[in-house]
Amino acid sequence: MPENESGAPPLPEPRVEKANRWLPSLVWLIPLLAALIGLALVAKSVLDQGPTVTVSFRSADGLEPGKTKVKYKDVDIGLVRSITLSRDLSKVLVLIDMSKEAKRFTAADTRFWVVRPRVGASGVSGLSTLLSGAYIGVDAGKSEEVKEEFTGLEKPPQVAGDDKGSKFSLHGESLGSIDVGSPIFYRRIQVGQVIGFDLDEKGRGVKMTVFVSAPYDQYVGKNTRWWHASGVDVRLDSNGFKVNTQSLAALLVGGIAFESMSGQKPDQQAAPGTDFPLASDQANALREPDGVPITTVLYFDQSLRGLSPSAPVDFRGIVLGEVRSVGVEFDPVKKSFRMPVTVDMYPARLGRSFQQSVSSDQDRNAGPVVLERMVARGLRGQLRTGNLLTGQLYVALDFFPNATKVNLDVAQYPLEVPTVPNSLDELQTQIASIARKLDQVPFGEIGNNLRDTLKSANVLLKQIDAQVVPEMKDTLGAARKTFGEANQLLQKDSPVQSDLREALQQLTQTLQSLNALSDYLERHPESLLRGKTNKQDTKGEPK
Repeated sequence: MPENESGAPPLPEPRVEKANRWLPSLVWLIPLLAALIGLALVAKSVLDQGPTVTVSFRSADGLEPGKTKVKYKDVDIGLVRSITLSRDLSKVLVLIDMSKEAKRFTAADTRFWVVRPRVGASGVSGLSTLLSGAYIGVDAGKSEEVKEEFTGLEKPPQVAGDDKGSKFSLHGESLGSIDVGSPIFYRRIQVGQVIGFDLDEKGRGVKMTVFVSAPYDQYVGKNTRWWHASGVDVRLDSNGFKVNTQSLAALLVGGIAFESMSGQKPDQQAAPGTDFPLASDQANALREPDGVPITTVLYFDQSLRGLSPSAPVDFRGIVLGEVRSVGVEFDPVKKSFRMPVTVDMYPARLGRSFQQSVSSDQDRNAGPVVLERMVARGLRGQLRTGNLLTGQLYVALDFFPNATKVNLDVAQYPLEVPTVPNSLDELQTQIASIARKLDQVPFGEIGNNLRDTLKSANVLLKQIDAQVVPEMKDTLGAARKTFGEANQLLQKDSPVQSDLREALQQLTQTLQSLNALSDYLERHPESLLRGKTNKQDTKGEPK
């Protein structure tokens, strides 16, 4: 080995080639590591990514892609990715990226809606969105079926899926002041609310869906009665003036109340979804069942002004039915018009005895048969005035024993119940008869005779004034003179008075003597006998 100038051995040369061979392999580790980290992030994002759903709304008011959130109980569970229009431009399609924990919200019965400030019957909601903006609310479903496309609600649901309670259906004639969110009352305590309504299938009424919260749903039984609790029930009867209402909320937004017939907790709770009739007020709701009505028609020959449909049919103070319709018909035989009034009568309102008499008859026409018997006994219909201020009329049923006998045809539909004119019509007929009789009175001749009589009386009075009056004056003067002379005789100092006084004194003395003699004779009766003996002796002596 060659040496250097200093004599030291030469240094070994570095292995440059070997080091250069390892440097490229170390450099490629950095992008490989980055790629692995990226793949891990992608895998994590894929694993953490939740389902994607599409919800359709009528409008995208307040919704923004990338900003509008989806919340459940104020917890973020998703974000709006995009908003597009449907093909027919009738709605908007909102694409939502849900979080991994939101897989339950893909159930088929899941509900979506836009939360905005709203004012409804249940109060004011969504005020927090005034500052944060609108967001999409969601209610988890319970169905096992899963789907990715949903139809959003235009209004928030009144009952959440996890609320405990029962839903029931009510059928009424009209909606009244009821709205979604109107309260349900039990003994004036709010126990639920109305969650929906719609027309029934035939369009004759409305069907409402109500929700009664637990544990109050246990008070809903099979015989529970429901009625409108809206407004104020004002009554004036023999007990005074009464005002009945559920609460101030019921006055403003309406409400519905329910109660069992017995007023106690029912023995058996009604199943969810049970149908109940909805009455107009509490009195009609708690009344005994009316049963099947009997449709009848009554013909009147008078004006029906003031009689309207739904007017009561009264039987001695009991509302037996109501008027269904009022019409007019032409009678070709009599060549006149008659006014038919169709009414629905409920015989069950006549009491249990009547119901038993009807039920004892196996014939399905038992009600008409009993009505036939009542008509044979004199049952008639009559129009009467129910309100003198408004002139409203009602149909009254009562027995008129003197009415003309009528045979009711039970095979006819509707049954024709005979009628009688009311008292006012009879009074009008009597007044008309009196007026006709008064028209026949010759008031002109009577006036002329009266005028002649007055003239004769005037002449007679003049004669009396000329002849009789002077004579009456002379007679009165003579009578006055006679009374004066009699007055003089009756004065205290007159001779007649003194003579009369002396005569009375003598009469008094005589009466006193007679009294003394009577007393003596009572004390000495033997003197009377001695006198008689002396008298007899005197008579026996010879003369």
